[in-house]
Amino acid sequence: MASLAPAYVPRRPTETVLHQLVRQNLEPFLAYAGANYDGGLPRYVEQEFRAYVRCGDFSLGFSRARCDACGHDLLVAFSCHGRSICPSCCGRRMANVAAHLVDRVLPDVPVRQYLLTLPYELRKLAAFKADVLTALARIFVEAVFTMYRSRARRDGSKIPSAAPSISFNASAA
Repeated sequence: MASLAPAYVPRRPTETVLHQLVRQNLEPFLAYAGANYDGGLPRYVEQEFRAYVRCGDFSLGFSRARCDACGHDLLVAFSCHGRSICPSCCGRRMANVAAHLVDRVLPDVPVRQYLLTLPYELRKLAAFKADVLTALARIFVEAVFTMYRSRARRDGSKIPSAAPSISFNASAA
């Protein structure tokens, strides 16, 4: 006999420390930002915070699912579908995107991922200057190619005499 799935436990964002901090300090923070920053915060930032405060609150709406066989009801509070502040919605989005990539995009072959981390001083420079980002990307890719070439030589593989040309065209966002 198959085992039953674990019972659904609704998340309770209103009980987290982050939610309590945002809820208690949102209005004073927005007032401070409006008074001290040119034009206040961008509208999308304020909307994201306000949506997070409403996320998972049953009093603001929910969906009801009912099993006709056993009569069990399940209530699921609406989520904010946030992209930055809400840990629950961001985690769900991240898991869904990862599942989509594995199931439908990436071929079933070994994949290697490289991560380039930059010192704090270079991050800001690369974020605002496209030529710096282009140079950093070129250096990074050339370092990866060099590592692969040396590994191929060590393993006895033939290496093309002309390295593939690397072309980057970064634009400032």
